[in-house]
This record gives sequence, structure tokens and C-alpha cells, in this order.
Amino acid sequence: MSLMSPLALLTDDGSWQAIAIAGVVGYLLGSIPFGLLLTRAAGLGDIRGIGSGNIGATNVLRTGNKKLAAATLLLDAAKGAVAVLIARAWPGDTAALVAGLAAFLGHIYPVWLGFKGGKGVATYLGVLIALAWQLALLFAVLWLGVAKLGKISSLAAIVATIAVPIAAWSFGDRTLALTVTLMSIVVLIKHRANIERLMAGEEPRIGSKT
Repeated sequence: MSLMSPLALLTDDGSWQAIAIAGVVGYLLGSIPFGLLLTRAAGLGDIRGIGSGNIGATNVLRTGNKKLAAATLLLDAAKGAVAVLIARAWPGDTAALVAGLAAFLGHIYPVWLGFKGGKGVATYLGVLIALAWQLALLFAVLWLGVAKLGKISSLAAIVATIAVPIAAWSFGDRTLALTVTLMSIVVLIKHRANIERLMAGEEPRIGSKT
């Protein structure tokens, strides 16, 4: 992505109308609750009734269906990436950032589920893949490394989420860095209960039924 400043939001290619449409499309894509849809289609009932009640891949894994959890992870990431790519191909870079942020927020606050969705980690990664692959790679490496060592999904997500904005600011693209920082703050807020359990040594490990 080309170097942009915060003022790019006022001067970048694409009209405000086009950028707004990109945001709406991004939100609608992000709000598709793949975890809920897949588990229902598989006859596993409402994923919100087990484990953490989350609609993301980690909670889907608590059903014992690894393939379904992997599909949820891929689809939740894909919707973030697709939102960015569609917007970039039409209005431009600012619209791509707006669409990515909107897809991320759509996953966390889907209108169809009373604004109670997932924690945004997979969709965050998908947005990063389309916006800045280097940040996506950093996120993935950190997540996998911490998850392998600690066997705790939330800890891996928190470490990766903190590291990515720090790296983003070194890129020199302030608008991208601001967008990533905002997403990271939201992810950390959504993980506040996990952080409390981590501090108390009570956070469940990957694959746990609780």
C-alpha cells in the first residue's frame, strides 16, 4: 500500500459515497457468522450454547470437529480479505482501509445476532493479509509460536495483537498504523475476560471443552 497520512482520508481516490458503500459492503461481509452457520449445518446446534459462547473458530473447536473449526477460521479470515480487495479494486486505498475496518467490526458486532459476534482475531488476520502481508505474516508467526508453546489461543492472539501495531508504525504509513491500532484495541477489549483468567491462571487451553 502506498504511503498515506491521516489527511489521505480527505484526499484519496474515490468519492465519499463510494467509500461509504465500501464500508457498508465490508460490514455486511464481516457480519456473516460462519461459525454459527457451519455448526448448525453440521447438526451441532447453536455454537453460542457451548464453551465460551463465541462464534469463532476457537469455540467451534470445542465441538470436537477440527475440520469445522479450520473452515470457520479460513472463512472468517477470507471475509476480511475479500472486503479489502473489493474496495481497493474500486474506490481505492482509503476505501480498502474503511472496508477492512468495517468487516472486522461486522464480525464482532453483527446486526443479525444482536451485535454479539466473535472476538475478531481471524477477520483481523484476513484484513492484514489484504492490506499488508508483512503484518499478516508477523501476526501468524507470533500466534502460532505462542500457541505452540503455551497451548492457549487467547494468549497467542493477545501477543500478536499487541505486536502488530508496533510494527505497523515502523512502516511509515500512518493511516494504516492508526487503523491497525484501532483494531488491536478492540480485540484487546474483547479479550478482557481472557486477560483476567490468564492473570488468575484459569484460562482454558486449546481444545478444552470449557
